[in-house]
Amino acid sequence: MQTNTSINKKTGRSINDAFASKFAKSMFLSVSALVILSFIGTRMFTHVDLNLYGYMVGTIVFIGGFFYRFIAWGERPPTKILIKKGLKLLKRKSTPKTAVNHLGIYDFIKNRGLYRWVQHILIGWGCVLACMVTFPLVFGWMYFTMDDNGHYTIVLMGLNLMTVKADGIIAWFSYNALNISASMVIAGVCMALHRRLKNMQARAEQKFIYDFLPLYLLLFISITGLLLTVQNVFLHGWMQPQMSLIHQFSVIVTLIYLPFGKLAHIPFRPVSVFARNYREHYGDQAMKECKVCGDHFVSVEQSNDVINVLGVNEMEFNMQDGFNLAELCLPCRRKYRISRFSGFATHQVKVKEANQNAKG
Repeated sequence: MQTNTSINKKTGRSINDAFASKFAKSMFLSVSALVILSFIGTRMFTHVDLNLYGYMVGTIVFIGGFFYRFIAWGERPPTKILIKKGLKLLKRKSTPKTAVNHLGIYDFIKNRGLYRWVQHILIGWGCVLACMVTFPLVFGWMYFTMDDNGHYTIVLMGLNLMTVKADGIIAWFSYNALNISASMVIAGVCMALHRRLKNMQARAEQKFIYDFLPLYLLLFISITGLLLTVQNVFLHGWMQPQMSLIHQFSVIVTLIYLPFGKLAHIPFRPVSVFARNYREHYGDQAMKECKVCGDHFVSVEQSNDVINVLGVNEMEFNMQDGFNLAELCLPCRRKYRISRFSGFATHQVKVKEANQNAKG
């Protein structure tokens, strides 16, 4: 009885008991961190731009949706193993190179063709650049003040970062950073739409809501953002307030939609570094031989993890031949499944598929 009482007391003092779920705790801590950073960055909320209030609300809703989606995904047995082992492998010497290849230059997409690589570079880095400019402005982490001498002071987290000429090159890039990112996104989206409309294989695999709608949303945001600059520079602000509301509404809708659609792979992308480290690290230790053809197809660790995860989900694939289906390479696995229906041992035929080693 005393032991149970002491355990209950310790549990009652845990911070987790203050929240209904891991999602609620993560959301609360994230929003609290944003408020604290905004408090510091705006010098105790003395520099708050109310014109950006809608973007701030949309961003907070996006963070809530992202944590909901990520935690639901991360609680799955295979994902939990990948994240747990991936975090331990972040100290690998190859991690910086892997991060650059996967998150910076998208090297893995080059195998699919130069066209698709350029398309992803434009869309990916256009969105990243827009986020790097927009979010600090929305939460007041960065803003500009102007002196009487024609110089701008860039303020970052409440500290004067640098002073630049109002007509200098740094100021020009600061004014037009969002225009540059919008142009990149428009070019990338047009390339993606052209491919998906002209390529017969792509057309057969595409769905409007899942594949085309995200591109149309990005295109609409970028065009309305550029129109704000056009109205200000060439039309003397004609109908700029109306266009500003349209642009803001499109951004908010996209932020709310982002965690639940195809664009969710953008914030999820860093986990690919975990997957690459996992494959390389355990692949260097020991490779698994296919029980039929003898080829090395995955690491022993990955094969064992797959079998364990299937067991957790009460899915057993132990075959009558004395092996688990996860112990076969993909070609032999497909041929083995055919043999179960045809009655002919197709998996024992020593002929590989024509596209066995296809890339992309």
